[in-house]
Amino acid sequence: EVQLVESGGGSVQTGGSLKLTCGVSGDFGSRLCMGWFRQAPGKEREEVATITRVARRTTYSDAAKGRFTITQDSAKKTLYLQMDNLVPEDTGMYYCAAGRPYRACGDNWSDSADWGQGTQVTVSS
Repeated sequence: EVQLVESGGGSVQTGGSLKLTCGVSGDFGSRLCMGWFRQAPGKEREEVATITRVARRTTYSDAAKGRFTITQDSAKKTLYLQMDNLVPEDTGMYYCAAGRPYRACGDNWSDSADWGQGTQVTVSS
């Protein structure tokens, strides 16, 4: 079975940077779309960024665009989220997700996705 494990979260001040890592294991050969999500206390989980595993096409939320960068390593075993110019609104639990086999990035791609346990990001003013 597949497994995803996030790391790299922490506490930083406004304007700081963090780089999150998601290590993947198992049979990911047919997974076409991966991404990062976040959830603040009392709020719905929101999509932050996505990447297609073959062409490495990316998308970003309006909040993330220009500040966050999603990448993966050449072996497609590790997913990253570089976060720069952080603000308190970025605070939350960050999760990586792998879409269902053969499901491309697009509307509702994360339905029934596989998820990691999350890593906490806290940004103070």
